[in-house]
Amino acid sequence: MRHIATYLFLSAAFLSCKNDPRPSTDDPALFREKPTPASTVSDPILLPKTGAGNFESLVADFEDKDRGIWQKPELVISFLGDINDKTVADIGAGTGYFTFRLVPKAKKVIGIDIDPRFINFLDSVKVRLPAVYRDRFESRLARYDDPLLQPGEADDVVIVNTYAYIENRDQYLKILYKGIAAGGQLLVIDFKKNNLPVGPPDEYKVSLAQVERELNAAGFKISKIDKDMLDYQYIILATRPAKPNIEH
Repeated sequence: MRHIATYLFLSAAFLSCKNDPRPSTDDPALFREKPTPASTVSDPILLPKTGAGNFESLVADFEDKDRGIWQKPELVISFLGDINDKTVADIGAGTGYFTFRLVPKAKKVIGIDIDPRFINFLDSVKVRLPAVYRDRFESRLARYDDPLLQPGEADDVVIVNTYAYIENRDQYLKILYKGIAAGGQLLVIDFKKNNLPVGPPDEYKVSLAQVERELNAAGFKISKIDKDMLDYQYIILATRPAKPNIEH
């Protein structure tokens, strides 16, 4: 997997740190959204100083203040159903756009990335979470060829805007399959091939049909496909069958 960088865009929940750097530890609301016009969903988070290369510029390249409008994160997460008692892994977590939206809903969330700078970033956000959520979140530095999930560790896995950057996906998906509990779900969201105003160039995208083929080959069963809910992305929900349909 090449370097994964997701968009820098966290809600005003802890991004009001300009005025109050730490949210109240007894406040169960992770995201205290402010009413905003449609064109300004939230304020950007202030990057911690990493001292490691051009990290700030790297993240800023992926920042999109309108992402909440076209990404529709709450609708995307709703595809997983009730995750109150589940462990969810976010592969390619980056700055935690989905990771920290999952934390209030799941029993545990594992934010996985292959770049230690993003792991440090996730950890810097964790310390600012309300106390009730800190123990639910774990960051994990993985390898480009292995998400480093224990067998059956994750009930659900989400891969958003990252699938196309995974190399040797046939082998990677077979490894990932083992890290998902029997009956667990894999949610893949990535960009359509259509010269879109957001996302990477078409040559760096993977078609919906190809994702279907690769997931099926790895043993997953496609349970839902949506090509219309998001303007720029397709959504695929797959499951790991309780009984495997191929040998791993």
